[in-house]
Amino acid sequence: MTAEMLFGLLGGLGLFLFGMRQMGDGLQKMAGTRMRRLLEVLTSNQILGMLLGASITAVIQSSSATTVMVVGFVNAGLMNLPQAIGVIMGANIGTTVTAQLIAFDIGEYSLLFVALGALPYLFGKQRGHRYLGQVLVGFGLLFIGIETMKGAMHPLSETMAFANLTLAMSDKWFYGIIAGIVMTAVLQSSSATIGILQGLAGSGLVSLELVLPILFGNNIGTTVTALLSSIGTSVTARRAAMSHLFFNVVGTLIFLPLLPWFAKVVRLTATAPIRQIANAHTIFNVANTILLLPFAGALAYLVTRLVPGRPDERELTLHLDSRLLGTPSVALEQASTEVSRMGEMALEMLGIARSHLTNPSDDALARMLALEEAIDQYEEGITQYLVEVSKRSLSESQAERHRQLYNLINDIERVGDHGENIEELLAHKASNQIAFSETATQELEEFIDYTMETFRSALLAWEEDKPEYAKAVKDREAQIDHQEQLLRRSHIDRLNKNLCSPISGVIFLDIISNLERIGDHAANIAELYLGERMH
Repeated sequence: MTAEMLFGLLGGLGLFLFGMRQMGDGLQKMAGTRMRRLLEVLTSNQILGMLLGASITAVIQSSSATTVMVVGFVNAGLMNLPQAIGVIMGANIGTTVTAQLIAFDIGEYSLLFVALGALPYLFGKQRGHRYLGQVLVGFGLLFIGIETMKGAMHPLSETMAFANLTLAMSDKWFYGIIAGIVMTAVLQSSSATIGILQGLAGSGLVSLELVLPILFGNNIGTTVTALLSSIGTSVTARRAAMSHLFFNVVGTLIFLPLLPWFAKVVRLTATAPIRQIANAHTIFNVANTILLLPFAGALAYLVTRLVPGRPDERELTLHLDSRLLGTPSVALEQASTEVSRMGEMALEMLGIARSHLTNPSDDALARMLALEEAIDQYEEGITQYLVEVSKRSLSESQAERHRQLYNLINDIERVGDHGENIEELLAHKASNQIAFSETATQELEEFIDYTMETFRSALLAWEEDKPEYAKAVKDREAQIDHQEQLLRRSHIDRLNKNLCSPISGVIFLDIISNLERIGDHAANIAELYLGERMH
């Protein structure tokens, strides 16, 4: 291979990969929050999960990216193993879209796509126009890369050494599988491997019989990315990555004995070699999914046995996966889930405080302290994660969601601080054996219950997108302020009548003051929600 051919191949490959990345990024930004909404409707129905995996992969143009995403979801507790397997199977179907696009063989129009896309991409005033321009530019560069590789490799068709090599590989299918695994593992893109094969086939350099084993190896090689991404994750996430490997290996074992028949079927679908490869890729992945989807439960059982260990409990550990930063909409969804977890921990603190009034417990106070420390760690970790997300190119809706999360974590962290204050007051009460009167205890329990319900409603307004919860919080916060004043006067009256000790009175008043401030932060969260809905 001459230097000119090598540079042409590498340059064409670079253009192809860059174009594919630009097209995927543009499509992802155009999708905006739709990808997040797709994730929200995910259920344990594996057919739905399979369709979701195919849809997401068709958008981001990378099955490797989807499977890495799935590993991150499982690690973060957003998805269980059966759901993950369905999505992974669908990702194998979605990745065939790229090969089908390449098979249209519109390389002669590639510069036109770049020209049409460059104008809105560079000069468009609306975000949607710029994203569309990015897609068109990426689409054009993808075909320029293919044409460059085809032109660079064409002289090989006239060399006897290359002809002998392809003949030898055609006779020994395992060479092709190894080549497919290595190529895809190195390039970290199954679409890139298929694109190269289509370019070679378009130049008449490779036969379908040679390509099919490489295609099988390509499907196995694409699992390397997910396997690497699962290192250091939870056992369930590692199982999800392993299931991707098993799925593609089993599919290859099923199709290998049928290789001659499979080649004949593929030839019936098209006459152009480029289209034949695209169709072979699609038929293999669709058939493999149809055959194995009913056995997804068995596959989950198998990988559970092969990757032993108990699934990690989430407890108070922050789960933010940097591998998801390349897909901002998904990274923001993961951050949103962890913000919700912060809110749950703050609610738990209030619940513990309420039970401690009548059932004092050192363990309960220690749990409150652990929760407050975890909330602080969550705030620091999520803030840093959002900083990393902000370095990516965000759509308008993503930038808005990004800002919302900043405000939410600030108010929830402040609720945690007030929870810590209450914990310290209760600890002081317990260590000094200070008692509240029956009336004071009942008033505090009712006030904590009301404040908890108010804070919970503020969180639910965001989590379930229900404005009625946020509007109710506004009314309840005013009632909290009013109730705090009533409780303050009532307790002072008890002090004056010597029905409570002065030190218990100080603790009581400090607790209701902290609860009133929690009500203020609940109102801030509700106001943020209502304000965002008006924009």
